[in-house]
Amino acid sequence: MALRLDEIVAALGGELNGDGARLVERLAPLAAAGPDALSFLSHPKYRKELAASRAGCVIVAPAMRDAAAQRGDCIVADDPYLYFARLTQLWKARHGRPPRPGVHPSAVVEEGAQVDPSASIGALCVVERGARIGAGTVLKSRVTVGEDCVVGERCLLHPGVVIGADGFGLAPHQGAWVKMEQLGAVRIGDDVEIGANTCIDRGALEDTVIEDGVKLDNLIQIGHNVRVGRHTAMAGCVGVAGSADIGAGCTIGGGAIVLGHLKLADGVHISAASVVTRSILKPGQYTGMFPIDDNAAWERNAATLRQLHTLRDRIKALEKSAGANDAAP
Repeated sequence: MALRLDEIVAALGGELNGDGARLVERLAPLAAAGPDALSFLSHPKYRKELAASRAGCVIVAPAMRDAAAQRGDCIVADDPYLYFARLTQLWKARHGRPPRPGVHPSAVVEEGAQVDPSASIGALCVVERGARIGAGTVLKSRVTVGEDCVVGERCLLHPGVVIGADGFGLAPHQGAWVKMEQLGAVRIGDDVEIGANTCIDRGALEDTVIEDGVKLDNLIQIGHNVRVGRHTAMAGCVGVAGSADIGAGCTIGGGAIVLGHLKLADGVHISAASVVTRSILKPGQYTGMFPIDDNAAWERNAATLRQLHTLRDRIKALEKSAGANDAAP
């Protein structure tokens, strides 16, 4: 089912320059869009793509209004990327199949679990005793919500998510390991989205906490007793070790690692593949990685790094000697 441009603007706002009766049959990136498609320009550096695009209509920022109007129909919005995100929601609402409330016949909801009637529990899911699933929450296929764990309202858990597996708690004893039973749970707030095969471990004594609006990508590991603040987002393959405390409004790039018992302030942004080895108490962008290189060069540089401490001590000794000589009569 196509949408008219004037219908889109009526629903989402923005300034339409062009034919409001134009039908949009699909959404597409600039390079792949044809006359039946609507696309967007997220950054002025893609201006050449705008000129070359065959899109029937393009969403642009006010600074790009004239260039877009010369090309053809456009919608002007303060934040084209945000506008396009809301357009995808509108498109799915009109064209998609919303999940049906209820429990799939193949799912298991144990006695003592609470599932809101408006929630949707997908195929092969397991909701263990004492767990609670809030209103409007969707569990896709093969999601497990462990005993006594809580998932808030309007959450979306993608296939394979595991909430409330045991945290990694072991005490060494005579060359072996003694399991420390994990007696806490997991508490997930409202409007949280969790990507496929992501695991959030239950707490050892107190709960692991994921606050409202957190967005987690696929294949993320959240250790026991971690706290993740409101509206923080993490990309794929991030690992957060136990008892880390991550503030609100943070972003953590793909493959990054946060060591246990560290604190990240609100508004901290970690670059992809970084390893956070100390607490970060001021907002800002942080990066910690060793640049990739051909192996021979990397080995030489790594060997040099191993000698830095010795070189530092030698420099300090030379400075001390030089200072003593300068002080001599």
